[in-house]
Amino acid sequence: MKSIEVNGRRYAWPSAPTIVVCIDGSEPAYIEAAVKAGVAPYLARIVRDGSDLRSDCVVPSFTNPNNLSIVTGCPPAVHGISGNYFLDPDSGEAVMMNDPKFLRAPTLFQAFQKQGARIAIVTAKDKLRRLLGHGLNFGKGGAICFSSEKADKASFAENGIESVLDLVGTGVPDVYSAELSEFVLAAGVKLLERDRPDIMYLSTTDYVQHKHAPGSEGANAFYAMMDGYLARLDALGAILALTADHGMNAKHRADGQPNVIYLQDHLDAWLGAAKTRVILPITDPYVVHHGALGSFATIYLPVRADVGDIARRLSALDGIDYVGARAEACARFELPADRMGDLIVVSGRNAVVGTSAASHDLSGLEVPLRSHGGVSEQVVPLLLNRRIGRLESGRRLRNFDAFDLALNHAQAASAAAE
Repeated sequence: MKSIEVNGRRYAWPSAPTIVVCIDGSEPAYIEAAVKAGVAPYLARIVRDGSDLRSDCVVPSFTNPNNLSIVTGCPPAVHGISGNYFLDPDSGEAVMMNDPKFLRAPTLFQAFQKQGARIAIVTAKDKLRRLLGHGLNFGKGGAICFSSEKADKASFAENGIESVLDLVGTGVPDVYSAELSEFVLAAGVKLLERDRPDIMYLSTTDYVQHKHAPGSEGANAFYAMMDGYLARLDALGAILALTADHGMNAKHRADGQPNVIYLQDHLDAWLGAAKTRVILPITDPYVVHHGALGSFATIYLPVRADVGDIARRLSALDGIDYVGARAEACARFELPADRMGDLIVVSGRNAVVGTSAASHDLSGLEVPLRSHGGVSEQVVPLLLNRRIGRLESGRRLRNFDAFDLALNHAQAASAAAE
């Protein structure tokens, strides 16, 4: 059977349309609760008849590093995308990490398209589109890659498709809505019906998960909606793998106020104002979701700072789970050392880290804060609509094994059953 090698991993050629769905922010409990409530019959069928696995996402458990890990099949130490936001050492400026120039490894899509595969990518947020579509040939008859957020702007030259709204049959959803994710799935069904791509990637947004806990009415309604579209993709003959870029946890106190450790304020008190710099890789344009508060930060220190002493002080703060120097932390979390500060800080399950209290506008938070970024949000679902064979003993599954399991394992299991 024909196969492709990408970033040191070999993938079988798809014998049926192969679709990986990244359900943004999907703590495993969301699917478990929806199945238990009886609102997700298709997901219940996958759990019963397919493969219901768990995997670890990349830490920091944020959108950009994990989506890029899934589509490259490797961790950030290889592909280079270490967060949604970072301090660019070339310019000295803190910038969004959505420019393809920061990507250091090819995606599976590039390699498969070069060998003639038809590729379709739909993402909810436009911040991911350029990274996911990097290196692809567009134009009429080429790859397709667009976002729900800017579906009305899609063109053949830039996205490989036009008239997306006519295809899906709806207008552009509000960026802060469940409909932004529904548009992704609806477009996926239409593309599968019309074009039957060999490989498709669908990536939603975590607007709902930031607002609603597992098992809540809002969460169950969202998973019930997704369930219907996933069932349609399955009925059209697709091999499906479902995973997430990260989980989600409540990050607030009993009174409903965000449980925040303001790192810059502590560092300014210890070392002097503006002597250090705290970078929060969760930062993106969608601050209503989380107020730029997550459970992971990196810190740049003065040249002669006592790194060990500062690490000990930070570790003593209530709610901090881990503080590590650059080399040790990057080895532990498989991160590119040249894109991290002198220290990496991870807060616990119910806490987030911020810069200074004066720097965060939390007025957009309509409900008690739910967020992500740490080790506590690392376990995510990994489900396939095929029952796969036994995996290697002791193998640690990662969310970026999704294409491997879909193309190499689920496909083989389907062939053996025929």
